[in-house]
Amino acid sequence: MSVDIQSPSLCIGIVGTGAMGRGIAQIAAQAGIRVLLFDALHGAAASARETVIATLGKLAEKGKISAESLASASAKLEVVAKLDGLASAQIIVEAIVENLDVKKALFQQLEDIITANCILATNTSSLSVTSIAAACKRPERVGGFHFFNPVPLMKIVEVIDGLVTAPWVSEALLALGQRMGHTAVRAKDTPGFIVNHAGRGFVTEALRILGESVADFPEIDRIMREAAGFRMGPFELLDLTGLDVSQPVMESIYHQYYQEPRYRPSALAAQRLAGGLLGRKTGRGFYTYVNGAPNPMPVAPVPTAKPSSVWVSQTHPEWAEVLREIVASASVAVETDHAPSGEALCIVTPLGGDATTSCLMQGLDPRRTVAIDGLFGLAAGKRRTLMTTPLTTAAMRDAAHALFAADGTPVSVIRDSAGFVAQRIIACIVNIGCDIAQQRVASPADIDRAVSLGLGYPKGPLAFGDALGAMNILTVLEGMQQFYGDPRYRPSPWLKRRALLGVSLLTDEA
Repeated sequence: MSVDIQSPSLCIGIVGTGAMGRGIAQIAAQAGIRVLLFDALHGAAASARETVIATLGKLAEKGKISAESLASASAKLEVVAKLDGLASAQIIVEAIVENLDVKKALFQQLEDIITANCILATNTSSLSVTSIAAACKRPERVGGFHFFNPVPLMKIVEVIDGLVTAPWVSEALLALGQRMGHTAVRAKDTPGFIVNHAGRGFVTEALRILGESVADFPEIDRIMREAAGFRMGPFELLDLTGLDVSQPVMESIYHQYYQEPRYRPSALAAQRLAGGLLGRKTGRGFYTYVNGAPNPMPVAPVPTAKPSSVWVSQTHPEWAEVLREIVASASVAVETDHAPSGEALCIVTPLGGDATTSCLMQGLDPRRTVAIDGLFGLAAGKRRTLMTTPLTTAAMRDAAHALFAADGTPVSVIRDSAGFVAQRIIACIVNIGCDIAQQRVASPADIDRAVSLGLGYPKGPLAFGDALGAMNILTVLEGMQQFYGDPRYRPSPWLKRRALLGVSLLTDEA
């Protein structure tokens, strides 16, 4: 069996005309596909059609589509009053409430209406496609077709194979996604599919860092934006999405994977959810909002007193060379002896380790030792992260801050942590991406495409690992695992083997 996705007479039905259903209807109509809209709520489908046409009209006013395209797409949108009005559709996409029993019941009803070769597609973001299909007489024609909100702007759709989904069904959905102007990626039916699964590292590790009081949330956000290159920090993202959405997803994936430590949620987020601090929608989350804009968070002033001399660890020679140049350019003496003098500020450069351990391993005075993160570059203008030991004096901490901010570069000062902030979060992102590849949930290339488009990361997780060095990521994870003794940080076999072989994380097996 097959469906001719490129046919000019292709017709799809959409059940559920909320935000997702309207978005799917819009891109389908713009692709020249006849769209039948149905909603169990009286008048909702007609209202949705008007909303989509109004949206298309605004696009035409802005010159983004032509008047002819507006007229053509509008004519493709039809409302049906009853479910049996979808009988002529070759593909039906459900975008109703995230409730397994309700979705099963809908598909059972549809099977009595549709033709033998009609595809049933679910836009579920969190439920098992296999479980939905199990209620059907012909489960092989059921597949996942997961879009992201807002659909017209988020140019990615996940096509999910249930355990018995026929290949022709997935191939048709991939082609349909592409016809509608989206990048379509194929995934196995696993909790979170690709995007929601891969997104666990960013916010869950940030919450853990906050829970350990390594840094406050605005500082974590600044580091992830200005050092790691993300468009927004994890707490800005949580406020934008809303904890009423994010926390249940974190808990759901954690429990669906039978308490896998990599996905462990945070008690901090659960407490804030219980307190109603949801984010932008309530005016208060991690940040406080006035007229939709966050109140600015104070930034600590830059100290002025620089150290008299600096000794730099040679653990990472390439970082040490850059650091010595920065120190010299600030007109501070650079010590070159094997051991520092009794007055020098000591700079260490741990990778996956903490300042305390680095200090003790090198026989340094913890009162005069400060660590700096070199993994993301130390060039002027890119935020630098300093980390103190529990014994670092305030004078030495402030002297290090003044030194590394002397060229106008922003500096974050955090408490001791194995892996700093950005090292920890990025290592978790890369590791989870590698494990998705190891589980064969999707191809390496599709994992990176889906994450880049679905989450807006500067790179996909595997490309991120390649850019920073797979061996560096492995070292960070092993350092954190050794320090914390937590299986949360155990390296994925996919990462470990490719790091040891010196090949790209995007390298698949023949």
